[in-house]
Amino acid sequence: MELRTFDLPRYLSVLPLFQEMTAEELGRLAQGSQLRRLTRGEMVFRVGDACEEFHVTVTGQVKLFAISPAGQEKVIELVGPGASFAEALMFTGKPCIVNAQALTDTLLLSVRKEAVVAEMERDVRFAMRMLAGISWRLHGLVHDVQSYSLHSGLQRVIGYLLSDPCTGEPGDPGCAGMCGEACSGGPLKVALPVSKATIASRLSLTPEYLSRVLRELEDKGLIEMDKREIRIPDSRLLARYSAQRETCS
Repeated sequence: MELRTFDLPRYLSVLPLFQEMTAEELGRLAQGSQLRRLTRGEMVFRVGDACEEFHVTVTGQVKLFAISPAGQEKVIELVGPGASFAEALMFTGKPCIVNAQALTDTLLLSVRKEAVVAEMERDVRFAMRMLAGISWRLHGLVHDVQSYSLHSGLQRVIGYLLSDPCTGEPGDPGCAGMCGEACSGGPLKVALPVSKATIASRLSLTPEYLSRVLRELEDKGLIEMDKREIRIPDSRLLARYSAQRETCS
């Protein structure tokens, strides 16, 4: 992808935060934005850096992580194509409290705080969309904390494979907290975007435990593994297995 031919206003227009903006507004926002290529392992920002912009992963993968005093890494979030991060950090006026690193060669869009604030001052609806986006991110973090506290490691792995938190009623048989294609049944394919060690850290598991869970699911015929691709023959059966294990625990 050639950066000089990249249509930045058009790309901004398809992001949820900016879909309702006019061409003029998108043009102003684009002027306050920057595209850059990151190589695998390159840092986006570190703890303590000034946070004066938020970012969108155009292509590639970015991980947000923290380092414990003992030097252990905890992955907080994996940010894939089309997803944004650091919006809330940008508005605090304080240094970054997490690290962000490209896991693969990545094309990153960075939007300056000044450009965002200017549009918020011009249009209260834009400010409301920014607040909504930050609220959804907070909702996701709360969901993660609930998952770590209330769900077993096996349920966390199955939840990751089935992807989406369920919007249905609690106790829905076979749903096990998952929805979308998972609740409708049928086959799914999951391409692991990063290493199993990174996914394990994201789920607050050890790599060894993650491998054991995947082997258990494979032995029971609930998944089929081929390197980094996992095929799920029947997503509803996998969701039911999670629900059954929760009942038995």
